[in-house]
Amino acid sequence: MSTTSKASQRITALLDDNSFVEIGGLVTARATDFNMKPSETPSDGCITGYGVIGGKPVYVYSQDASVMNGTVGEMHAKKISGLYDLAMKTGAPVIGLIDSAGLRLQEATDALDAFGAIYRKQALASGSIPQITAVLGSCGGGLALFPTLTDFAFMEKKDAKLFVNAPNALDGNVITKCDSSSAQFQSQESGIVDVVAEEGEILTKIRELIGFLPSNNDEGSDMVECADDLNRVNPELAGCAGDTSVALSILADGSDFFEVKGEYGKDMVVGFMKLDGVTVGAVANRSEICDEEGKVAEKLDAVLSPEGCEKAADFVEFCDAFSIPVLTLTNVKGYKATMCSEKRIAKAAAKLAYAFASATVPKVNVIVGKALGTAGVVMNSKALGADITMAWPDAQVGAMEGKLAAKIMYDGQGAEVINEKASEYDTLQLGALSAARRGYVDQIVDAADTRKYVIGAFEMLFTKSEDRPAKKHGTV
Repeated sequence: MSTTSKASQRITALLDDNSFVEIGGLVTARATDFNMKPSETPSDGCITGYGVIGGKPVYVYSQDASVMNGTVGEMHAKKISGLYDLAMKTGAPVIGLIDSAGLRLQEATDALDAFGAIYRKQALASGSIPQITAVLGSCGGGLALFPTLTDFAFMEKKDAKLFVNAPNALDGNVITKCDSSSAQFQSQESGIVDVVAEEGEILTKIRELIGFLPSNNDEGSDMVECADDLNRVNPELAGCAGDTSVALSILADGSDFFEVKGEYGKDMVVGFMKLDGVTVGAVANRSEICDEEGKVAEKLDAVLSPEGCEKAADFVEFCDAFSIPVLTLTNVKGYKATMCSEKRIAKAAAKLAYAFASATVPKVNVIVGKALGTAGVVMNSKALGADITMAWPDAQVGAMEGKLAAKIMYDGQGAEVINEKASEYDTLQLGALSAARRGYVDQIVDAADTRKYVIGAFEMLFTKSEDRPAKKHGTV
């Protein structure tokens, strides 16, 4: 492997010291019609091989933009396909470092077939081994499917480009008006990118993510020794029902919570944490965003949006595929009500309900605020199959808030009657105690004690086994 190319330097920075072994270093392109005489293309613009991250085996390919602009041709793609074959045989993650001008036009149909071969390898690997892509340069046209066919996508914040159609090719747009190829757009608007950062930080973040993930779908949730107090009491947790990303950090071993897609669908938080050393996937509603000083910087409605539902559903499906238990923190009162949202919310909420109902991994739900209406139902309720449901003492569980219910049931009977009935409704139909008496809540726990109860629940569920109807796959 050339030690001077940027592609090789990226691999060195990503992997444990001196662990990389290159495969196919002598591969070069074959001559084609528009390369009338053969020319040397070292590694055919893609360095491939294997190494370790934190002691875990991984397979890596890194595109070399200094060789034919990193374009993907026949031999370039064969190297990536071969890497996937090895990864599937040995059960280890694949990490792709993208920096390419896209399709190698000189190789025409050979290059097109090569693209299709990689798509197929990625599709077959989905749910079997973790796949991670980092866009560190250009990633355009058909190459944009590479990160979207993988599980997690990272993107360099300043110079990287990710697009199917270039911004200037979009009707009514120019890149100065809306750079639809930018990391900001792809993380905030399209939701493709999980983490945006500078290149060095991206490689560090990938190493962190690998530390949470199992190597394959047969391995089960990743486990390490826990140095944190399993019975840790956190009085500050009661004030975190709004910004649940903070709550999840407090609950996690060592306060280490790895959030993904943080810029997309901000009303929903998803990410990984360790509880008693075991990786758990977390999904939580969010109604506030706090700054680094802990002050509320942005207020959100406690509602489900299409973006939040889709983000959470995809995450739950990933966790289920790799046997990672799922924890939910629920605080939701309904659905986002806008014309734009209405086009997608029913389908998106159905996708979330389907993901929770289909998942057979251990599922624990903690109602930290409101769980109202069917929005509360689709957030990992007992009805959808949550194994254990907990609630904080002041949580609300029911069809709707008492005031609104009373207005509907006692329409036209005056403010005094409505206020009286609203109070009765809140007491009889909306409290956590009422839900617990009906069996919809298993435990009412003080917020400060949440960590020990959640850990206890997952320990109890460690040997859970649950079947689903025999079928090829669902269609939602």
